[in-house]
Amino acid sequence: MSNFVILGGVKLEGNIKINGSKNAAVALISASLLTNEECTLYNVPKIDDVEILVEIIEKLGVDIKWTNKSTLKIKASQIKKEKLDDALTRKLRASILLMGPLMGRIGKMKMVHPGGCVLGKRPVGTHFDALRKLGAKISQDSQYYYLETIKIKGARFYLTEKSVTATENAIMAAVLASGKTTILNAAVERHVIALCQFLNKMGAKISGAGSHTITIQGTEKLGGTEFVIPDDELEVGSFIALALATKSKINLKGNDFSDLEPITHKAFEFGAKIKVKNNILTINPNNKMKATSLKCYPWPGFPTDLIPQFTIVATQSSGISLVHEWMYERRLSYLDELIKMGANITPCDPHRALVYGPTKLYGTTIVSPDIRAGMALVIAGLVAEGKTVINNIEIIERGYYKLEERLRGIGANIKRINA
Repeated sequence: MSNFVILGGVKLEGNIKINGSKNAAVALISASLLTNEECTLYNVPKIDDVEILVEIIEKLGVDIKWTNKSTLKIKASQIKKEKLDDALTRKLRASILLMGPLMGRIGKMKMVHPGGCVLGKRPVGTHFDALRKLGAKISQDSQYYYLETIKIKGARFYLTEKSVTATENAIMAAVLASGKTTILNAAVERHVIALCQFLNKMGAKISGAGSHTITIQGTEKLGGTEFVIPDDELEVGSFIALALATKSKINLKGNDFSDLEPITHKAFEFGAKIKVKNNILTINPNNKMKATSLKCYPWPGFPTDLIPQFTIVATQSSGISLVHEWMYERRLSYLDELIKMGANITPCDPHRALVYGPTKLYGTTIVSPDIRAGMALVIAGLVAEGKTVINNIEIIERGYYKLEERLRGIGANIKRINA
């Protein structure tokens, strides 16, 4: 097990390039299986989750290759297998996104129950309900999920939750269905919109992306296309939190910083000084940050995946911040690690905690429980006085490309110790 060793308490300054969105990338890579023509994706983050998905797809007989560090070419001339590789699927929750494309393309699939981090092991009933409405027969045993269908027919249905991946699976299955599909209570996240834009460039007929009602007129065939993966808003939010917590001036370089108000608004509540010019987002330090509430909502609310990082900001802000994470069980487990570092936190129940600040943090040995909490602990280590050792960093690297190199580029004293 590899770890990060961090010497904290140092002001940071410099530029960080924002990578493409992981969540958009895994959806668009999966959607590329819906055509036998070549698709080219640019600005793809070469992180572990993406590379695992690439390997899963290769094993299905698809020609998929990196042409440089951020460009993927995918040509699914034929799909030779219906079964996903067991070992790889157990590593990746996002492998569930292959259900919709394989249903549309070959009408069947078999996969072991998908894995990932502890937060990835979540119920998939909403996916199954949607795909069944479109004609899928889905069954399961103690190890596998099985899907088969003879004909996909458009349908009108309501998602019981605004699940992003269930919305994406339903869209991908419906684009090759006969007739019209209407998805009610659909998710509106940026990567859902990107998926719809990508599929429309392939020849799909999707309307309503960005609203809670998405309409799809099925078509018989999709073609190849090219598409640029949008910037990762979770990276943007993570590095904003880093700048605020360490009271550092950091410039984020990206392609487009529009439509990020759910994130920047929360940063402003803490007292952030942010400006955007010529695709550069600059965060200026503020030594008098004030506490505020942190409660997650589906987009366009504040993302659950940024609650941990902004919790570190709360530890450095004056007053009492309420952290309320209601979406996932065990999401607040990282608070135990912060308390080891000296954070003044009172857990109220499994979903809520009070954070008192500002509080001095001290380096110690801690463990990353999941991708986003792991990034939060990296930020905490950079804030803390002394040496912090973070174990289980492989899980952080599933979501952040070459994190330690990028942080060293702005003055962080961080190194990766290989197992």
